Amino acid sequence: MKGWLRSWWSGLRYLLVGAATSFLAMLLFFAMAVVLMTCLIGVGIPALPVALKLIRYPLRFERRRAGRRLGEPIAEPYANVSPIRDPASLRDLAWLTVHAVLGFIVGVLAFGLPLGGLRQILTGVFWWLVPGGIPSSLAFVVNSWPLAALCVFSGIVMIALTFWAAPLARWQALATRALLGPRPGASLTDRVVELTATRAAALEAHGAELRRLERDLHDGTQARLSAVVLQLGIADQLFEGNPAKARELLGKAQDAATEALAELRTVVRSIHPPLLTDRGLDGAITALADRCAVPCTVDVRSSARRPAAVEAAVYFIVAETLANVTKHSGAEQASITLDGTVDTLRIRIRDDGRGGADESQGSGLAGIRKRAEAFDGTVTLTSPPGGPTVLEVELPCGS
Repeated sequence: MKGWLRSWWSGLRYLLVGAATSFLAMLLFFAMAVVLMTCLIGVGIPALPVALKLIRYPLRFERRRAGRRLGEPIAEPYANVSPIRDPASLRDLAWLTVHAVLGFIVGVLAFGLPLGGLRQILTGVFWWLVPGGIPSSLAFVVNSWPLAALCVFSGIVMIALTFWAAPLARWQALATRALLGPRPGASLTDRVVELTATRAAALEAHGAELRRLERDLHDGTQARLSAVVLQLGIADQLFEGNPAKARELLGKAQDAATEALAELRTVVRSIHPPLLTDRGLDGAITALADRCAVPCTVDVRSSARRPAAVEAAVYFIVAETLANVTKHSGAEQASITLDGTVDTLRIRIRDDGRGGADESQGSGLAGIRKRAEAFDGTVTLTSPPGGPTVLEVELPCGS
């Protein structure tokens, strides 16, 4: 019973506030009508986009109010274009029209029915105290007990009608969401735009990675192998005439080949770390933590194997983050937590450093975000001045 009364009062209060905002909707409607009429003679054309943009501010209040009523926020539907070309502006005007009329009527009923019902009941009970009877709210004079009974009954009916306040408030909120929320299919469109952007970022990151590998192979391994070929050619020419010099060149060629092999292994590790193959993700992350200059603990709550590309992304995200902790944080302690489900992997890296990490200032954070977004993942950075800094990354792993 208590919960029902709370729901009834909440709905009644929503409708009463709606009656108040309907007055504002009327004023805005007439103001927009004046602007639109002056556009016919050209005077109001410059003011139209400004007016359309200004009415969005009070509409945000209604959007938040309806979202709280429905239990989920209502996103703003506006596109990044001129208000004149935005289809949401036309829906704003439609909401002003509907709410100015229906919001006022429903609000007046929500306010008047309980008061009118109470008056009817009191009139039916005390009519006999006034000579000649008492006029009721329904335009008849109560001067007899049958009319008094009718008056009391009508009052009870009027109060009972207010019990529809909660569902009526929900319907009004649904209408607000239909007009002021994103149009059907807009969320899918936004999702396509987001995926297009992340795909472009992934392609850009992939291209940059290929260029890095090409530079590493060209400037390092290829140059050393070219030196080996040159030294072997010279040694072959000197073998009969100067064996000692030939042996010296062969030794240098061997050293150069060994260095080239080491550089080639380094390049291969940058593509897919061997630790992931040998130890799995939890072992590779533990190895990174052991090599970190800042004391670091690892808490692995999900040790299931993930797709190789996801594990490699997590490895490099953790490696980059620990490098940032070492270089910039001034931390004395760090921790890594791996958690998730079969379809999701979550990484949480925390340090007790000075905080104030800013993604816009570089330090590899933008690269971490791009790497995560390439897998349709999310990155959340919390780093208030004074610390601690917490980086949370969530990557989907499902097919």
